[in-house]
Amino acid sequence: MAEDKFALITGAGAGIGRATSLALAKAGWSVALAGRRPEALEETARGVAASGGRALAFPCDIADPDAVRALFARIRESFGRLDLLFNNAGAGAPPIPLEELSWAQWKAVVDVNLTGAFLCAQGAILMMKSQSPRGGRIINNGSISAHAPRPNSAPYTATKHAISGLTKSIALDGRAHDIACGQIDIGNALTDMARKMTLGVPQADGRIAVEPTIDPAAVADAVAHMAGLPLSTNILTLTIMATKMPFVGRG
Repeated sequence: MAEDKFALITGAGAGIGRATSLALAKAGWSVALAGRRPEALEETARGVAASGGRALAFPCDIADPDAVRALFARIRESFGRLDLLFNNAGAGAPPIPLEELSWAQWKAVVDVNLTGAFLCAQGAILMMKSQSPRGGRIINNGSISAHAPRPNSAPYTATKHAISGLTKSIALDGRAHDIACGQIDIGNALTDMARKMTLGVPQADGRIAVEPTIDPAAVADAVAHMAGLPLSTNILTLTIMATKMPFVGRG
């Protein structure tokens, strides 16, 4: 790998994306920040700069192929190479029964969580194959939902199960090009999206229960660890979760 390290993080405007951007900056990475909200990206960029890193903020709808092509053209122009893609951006649908979901609600989740991850992985692979030194790493945000659903979460759960297949396919197909691919499955990181867990969320047995959470900084440190490994080493799957969250066991 080149002495300078260059990463792209999607969903970088808040939560795990922002925390990971800061963690990588502290570890010496330059970071391209992609997301839909320019103001949030600029706030993350200021944090990256304060952490000693170089930031490139690029508002982007990752579900739009043309926007993703423009994103990677900008990265190529500004950085010259890409050593890491963290496919972190995600979206969910309202927690209603599957039969009540609209096609638009289903499609919105699939477009971001699955199609967006595919488009960004495709752009990263094209760069990583052609650069010198060649190769790089892709880390996909899978979520605990890649293993087990919450009630009324069919679109999110289906896309996160699909991410597991995408991760394994990239890991296999990337071998010949020195591209490693792994997945981090996160349980109850206290982001704005997960804050409702501190008030109580539906359980499989119908109860409403408060669930433990973890600091997103702990997740960011785990991503930074995966990113810092030599390309000869890959963490294929890593699960990081609140110790007492209701995942292992029954209920």
